[in-house]
Amino acid sequence: MDSVRAVLIDIDGVLTVSWQPLPGAVEALWEIRDRGLAFVLLTNTTSRTRGSIATTLSAAGFPVAAEDILTAPAVTAAYLADRCPGARCSLLNSGDIREDLTGVRLVEGDTVPDVVIVGGAGPEFDYAALDRVFGQLRQGARLVAMHRNLYWRTDRGLRLDAGAFLLGLEKAAGTRAELTGKPSPAFFEAALARLGVRADQALMVGDDIESDVLAAQRVGLTGVLVRTGKYLPEVHRAASGEPDHVLDSFADLPALLR
Repeated sequence: MDSVRAVLIDIDGVLTVSWQPLPGAVEALWEIRDRGLAFVLLTNTTSRTRGSIATTLSAAGFPVAAEDILTAPAVTAAYLADRCPGARCSLLNSGDIREDLTGVRLVEGDTVPDVVIVGGAGPEFDYAALDRVFGQLRQGARLVAMHRNLYWRTDRGLRLDAGAFLLGLEKAAGTRAELTGKPSPAFFEAALARLGVRADQALMVGDDIESDVLAAQRVGLTGVLVRTGKYLPEVHRAASGEPDHVLDSFADLPALLR
């Protein structure tokens, strides 16, 4: 732990559930900040903008500002600007994230897009919307997904997420989504670049063993899995690898760093 200079932290399921702080999480993040460690909150959340997330977390007591947060929509905007600048893009997502899609040309209605962007699932993912996306993909549109999460945890339990719908769209349309959020290596690399540290100088803390922890370890970060949020023992046992560290919760991270 002596070489650790920065911490990458997932939000949903690690710091909060349904945006309510988990026990000890606020105090743990304050201790990390007071120890002089840099941190960034790295989240696949697509229901809120960075500004909205920062406001909610700050009101709950976390020492967080918008510049401390890197979201899948923000990384998606950078990805599209680099790979297909000026492309006509349609968006299927639950929540208004347009503020974070800087420079993305969004189209609606009967306009045939060049790119279909899929974010987080919700009521918007009905048959009509999914069938429309299927038709757009059949007409040659590229499929860009902000994440492949199958589910996430709320205060009402586990809820189905966009990854389940992506599997069907990919199979039906004979295509494969281009991934921009976790577990994409580019997402972790963008966070490291923002913090100005190497992978071997940083930890990644998450509740998703595959997308958060093992994906980060493949990039060279130290992976820390927490048994909160979407963590399930059976998923842990069946995972493709083993985390570097496993903690009961984020509240235990300062002790690990000590």
